[in-house]
Amino acid sequence: MDEAVEWVKRIPNPDNATEAEIEIRPVFEEDDFGAEFTPELREQEARLRAQIEANAKQ
Repeated sequence: MDEAVEWVKRIPNPDNATEAEIEIRPVFEEDDFGAEFTPELREQEARLRAQIEANAKQ
């Protein structure tokens, strides 16, 4: 979390705003979900990733 806060402090301020709200959210890995992330869900997630990557290349 400290690394994220330090990174946010270096974000450019093109509008020279005196105040801004920045939300820092955690990133989760597959293993963080344990048994709830079933093999079926893992396959679905892999298909979606492949589809997104294919669309990004277009």
